[in-house]
Amino acid sequence: MSDGRKAVVVGGGIGGLAAAIGLRLAGWSVTVLEREKALGEVGSGLSLAPNALEALDALGVGERVRSVTHPSGATANLRTPDGRYLMRYRPGKDTPVAALHRADLHEVLQSALPPEVVRLDAEVVGVNGAEVHYKGGSLAADLIVGADGVHSALRRQGWPEAPEPPFRHCTVWRGVTEPGSTGPIEGSVTIGRGCYFLIHPLRGDRLYWALGARAEEPSRPSPSEHAVVRERTEDWHDPIPKVLVATRPDHVLRHDIHDLDPLPAYVKGRVALLGDAAHAMAPDLGQGACQAIEDAVELAAAVGGAGDLDAALAGYNARRLPRTHKIQREARRKCDITMSTAGMPYALTTFLLRLTPQSLAQRSARRVWAWDAPEITS
Repeated sequence: MSDGRKAVVVGGGIGGLAAAIGLRLAGWSVTVLEREKALGEVGSGLSLAPNALEALDALGVGERVRSVTHPSGATANLRTPDGRYLMRYRPGKDTPVAALHRADLHEVLQSALPPEVVRLDAEVVGVNGAEVHYKGGSLAADLIVGADGVHSALRRQGWPEAPEPPFRHCTVWRGVTEPGSTGPIEGSVTIGRGCYFLIHPLRGDRLYWALGARAEEPSRPSPSEHAVVRERTEDWHDPIPKVLVATRPDHVLRHDIHDLDPLPAYVKGRVALLGDAAHAMAPDLGQGACQAIEDAVELAAAVGGAGDLDAALAGYNARRLPRTHKIQREARRKCDITMSTAGMPYALTTFLLRLTPQSLAQRSARRVWAWDAPEITS
């Protein structure tokens, strides 16, 4: 598996595990340092667009991931809070996304790695040249991968000039219904003034939902986030009330949305950033996890068999910057529109969506999804 080249991946989330899989395919010895005491993703779901599925195929885990997904037409099934359809999903014509629970994706990625690859309770405290220092020890590495999220410690150290991730004036509640509690419900996005409600069907007769809403300041703890969501959507169309009743109140999560201003580079020396550490973005295009998995494939392909590692990392940087910057900007623009509570922008948005031909909307989505996975060689 290894020709002596060693990589340390900081962060055991989706991007970090995908990077570890890719680097091992490229012939590297890999250690993942994860600060949590247990590995896993809990609590909510996500969707994978075709570009992410292609990236997972390149990592050799695509079919296993597909086996734990459910098709969702949410991106083409748009409604208003009173239930009117702005756009309807057309089976056989529109491309569904693959919806799944985060824990299921994380489990597939984790199972593709030998247990000894991941070190838990190993919070990284800094990088000194080619050495990674963490609570409990240090590791020398030829390559250090920063996959430690939007508040990345590696980014703070290596890119001190980069501003802190700005709050997007958006907070999101997420939940998953109890198995078999609702019956079949189609995926959809309901667009309100300064808010939206997303539904994705999941494997196992469950639904993943998310309520995004404008927030003037970061959130404060609430006695019941579930009650807050129900109050905000109490007069919204069916099946939204049914979905919330089918969700355990103690399983509702709330997160404020932060993104990053585009960085000038994702590589400094032998440190390469990926995923949210490099280009955290608003969730409005559904590309956060997708771009992290793309990064993992691009990085592995760049450094696999590379005689000149610096040149390989420069190639990774050059390929990823234009694509991720464009998607970051588009996600931020869409978030700003969606989170506007003004009546005129909302009326204009819903009016234009009603007039937009379905084929044109699909072409717009496919432009975001358009990406060809490079081959990973050792």
